[in-house]
Amino acid sequence: MLVTMNTEAHDDAMPRRWGVLVVEDDSRARAFFEASVQRSPRLFWLGSAGTVQEALAWLAHTVTIPDVLLVDLGMPDGTGLDVIRDAVARFPGCEPLVVSVFGDEENVLASIEAGAVGYIHKDAAPEDIAQTIVEMKAGASPISPMIARRVLAKYRSLQSAAMPGGAAAPGVAPEVAAGETDRGLLSAREHEVLTLIARGFSYAEIARLKGLSVHTVQTHIKNLYGKLAVHSKSEAVFEATRLGLLSHPG
Repeated sequence: MLVTMNTEAHDDAMPRRWGVLVVEDDSRARAFFEASVQRSPRLFWLGSAGTVQEALAWLAHTVTIPDVLLVDLGMPDGTGLDVIRDAVARFPGCEPLVVSVFGDEENVLASIEAGAVGYIHKDAAPEDIAQTIVEMKAGASPISPMIARRVLAKYRSLQSAAMPGGAAAPGVAPEVAAGETDRGLLSAREHEVLTLIARGFSYAEIARLKGLSVHTVQTHIKNLYGKLAVHSKSEAVFEATRLGLLSHPG
């Protein structure tokens, strides 16, 4: 895919518009992001790249400083982390926002260390990504709830490891203690539903086993997602297991 570029002259009498470069290899996602940016009166689209090399070439030759880098991490020829590092090194005022399917601590922390200001999981991407970008330029640091939980868990783990003898830092609970604290997070019925989800039962099967309507089961699951700050059954099982709410996902 060839990189294209738009430029815009800034009128001092008008509110500042932010230029956005999109780095995304999926053509549908790229088109979705571009359309959202194009609709926003506060943003203008600078261009897009479908590979790391295209993005690096754009950054090396652009005459317009990008205000925002909207970037995926999993690219066909490398990682979006290289694009983030290059962008912030060349243009210190550029603010990268990661939108990725990767939600593990390693990628999240690596993105932040590289210079990312926000990190959104693709499964939780907002319908209006442009509004998220505008809020970021106003000072926000957008981050998906499940990503935030994992970063905080990693931080607690690192703090505990850094203390002599592995003791937790004051006010910072280790992972096991966090799980114990959260045992009362779910109601008894929610825990029953979660356990059956972990065992692979469908909504209809759970409803039949527990004598509930499918709608009631869906309501319990919605509440589970909210309490665990997740967006799918697999994430719910993972997070609940990590918190000690489930002894084993199976």
